[in-house]
Formats: sequence, structure tokens, C-alpha cells
Amino acid sequence: MGDSKASWELNEGDEIAPGRSVLKLLGGGNRYEAYLVWDERLFAPMVAKVVRPDQAEEESALRGLSREAAALETLAHPVILRGFDAVLSPPHPHVLVEHLEGPTLRRLLRRAGPLPAEQVLPLALHVASALHYMAGEGWVHLDLKPDNIVMGIPPRVIDLSLARTVERAEKLREPIGTNAYMPPEQCEPNGDVGPPADVWGLGATLYHAVAGRRPFPKPAMLDRDVDPELRFPQLVEEPLPWPRRVPSAVAEAILACLRKRPADRPTASELALRFQPLVAALPERLRLTRSGRR
Repeated sequence: MGDSKASWELNEGDEIAPGRSVLKLLGGGNRYEAYLVWDERLFAPMVAKVVRPDQAEEESALRGLSREAAALETLAHPVILRGFDAVLSPPHPHVLVEHLEGPTLRRLLRRAGPLPAEQVLPLALHVASALHYMAGEGWVHLDLKPDNIVMGIPPRVIDLSLARTVERAEKLREPIGTNAYMPPEQCEPNGDVGPPADVWGLGATLYHAVAGRRPFPKPAMLDRDVDPELRFPQLVEEPLPWPRRVPSAVAEAILACLRKRPADRPTASELALRFQPLVAALPERLRLTRSGRR
């Protein structure tokens, strides 16, 4: 967490809500910081995602927190993070979610490098199942990336701060998300953002996991005011060639997710059906290992 980001600087024992006290700081992003807390009602360690103090009364930040609370309350799937409470008023607006053990996919890739393609298959199947469920419930995640997958058994999709109903996603007119993992229609939204956007995000994530790099060239600039084709190479470029040999069935499934037109991509359920026989053919040890190594 950068020094320029405002922090509550809460210490062990500080209360963020009645019966909910801080154990330690876990980290954070631009709008939120995450604390490990002890919750007396649940009698368990939990994670509180707290709006930063300089934004605790900002309408946009509170609206995002309210949206995440609604998603957590609505969605219930074994591969999606569970929410347990939300406090949307000062002094410490936050959502309360389960504490998950295990590294994020991003941290695992930084530590261990690209994963064997065979090791990525169970991850792909689990997350595709979660996306199929979300689409069926009328929701889209809109920020699938290695940072937002915790590599437990099963893996878990986290951070629903950008999640929206499909109806609301179709009304987007400005880019939201993480540049390198956004499909073309999310980079330049015009009423066509829906479940296929999450399939693209999963494809970009799986490509990164297998290749050890993002699927499209790194843009020269990230400024919001630059030409969209410079900010988002995926608008005009094709995915980079695989840097190493990848089984054809795996490569084809991942690249199908990265097709530019939403209608040309497989649905999450179709993707899961492509991965199921590949996962079933794996040795049991490869299907269950947490580390990403054989």
C-alpha cells in the first residue's frame, strides 16, 4: 500500500463496529483497506474491507460499497467469496467477508512462475462454474484477474466491488476494471457489456497463468485521456504467441475466450464442458494440489 493512500491506521484491539475489533492490517487498494478482524457474533476471524478515511463520505465510494454488499448478499456459490455483513455508514463503512487461506493467483505466479497447463485446468473449471452461476443469477463480476482469485481448494473468486447486475452493466458508458483484463466491449462500453465480458477476463487470467505474462502487449501509456487503442491493445491486437508449448486443447479453449466479439466467445457453461474431460483425465494429485507445482 503506497504512502500517499490515506489509512485509518487502526491498531490491534480498535473497534470498527460494535463487537468487531481489529487484529491486523492485511493490505488494500485505492479506495479500500482490508483488516483481519475478530467478530464477536460469529466468534471467528473475518476480513473487513473498509473505505479509506478520505473517501468515507464520498458518494461514489459508498455507492460502490453498497453495490458490493448487494452482490455478496445475493450470490452464494462454493467458488465465490462469502459475505456476512455490511456497515454502510460512518465512521468505518465496510463489508465483512470470510477470511480465506492461500495466496492469490497473482502472488503465486510471482513466486513460482507460470503454472503447468495441467495445473490450470481445475482452476479454469471452478471459475467457469462460478461465472455460469453468476450469469444465471443476472450478475457480472467485471474484474476477473489473478489478484482476484485465491488459490485455495477450491479456488475462490474475490472482490465484487465492480460487480453489477447485467441490466446495470448494459448501461455502462465508461471503462471500468483493470486495463489488461478487460474485453474490448468493456474498454469502450456501448450497451454490450454482459456475461461474455467475464469469460474474456477468465481467458486473460488463464493465459497469464499458463504463459507467465499477459496476453496483449503492455501499453506505452496508461493515462485515461490517451487514445483507447494505446491504452487498450486488445482493441486492435491479437494475443501474443505462447512463449512455450501448451497442449492444443488448453490453448484453443483459452484463446476462444479472447475473441473480440462477445458473441464469438464460448459461454461459461460451454467453457466448463470443454474443461471437464481434461480435468477428469488428470492424475488425482494434480487435481488437488494447492501449490501449483507437481
